[in-house]
Amino acid sequence: MHQWARASVKQNAGNNRQNNTPAEAALWEAIRLKKLDGFKFRNQHAIGAYVVDFYCHEAKLAIEVDGEYHLEPNQKEYDEERTLRIEASGVKIIRFTNQEVLTNLEAVLVKIRACLKR
Repeated sequence: MHQWARASVKQNAGNNRQNNTPAEAALWEAIRLKKLDGFKFRNQHAIGAYVVDFYCHEAKLAIEVDGEYHLEPNQKEYDEERTLRIEASGVKIIRFTNQEVLTNLEAVLVKIRACLKR
């Protein structure tokens, strides 16, 4: 899915991997290495002009972990447009807040499982 991403987007993804937030790191630890029902996830994956926090190619599922700045009006508008563009390519996006991941990881994993399909 990243084959049509520009080199600069791929580079941003690599930089993001080195700087995961605490919430992203916690979720990554729970889903990496096929720990979630055998599904492989990628961390900071390029899709076209965008980088998603986590991506499962098999399920065509992207997961975003949002910090407080995602509540700002301009960022919310950008996120909505970005979601529409990514979902137009056949990828479903689900979003969680940092707080959700850090305080109730099990509930987050249940929601992710519900979106996975084989």
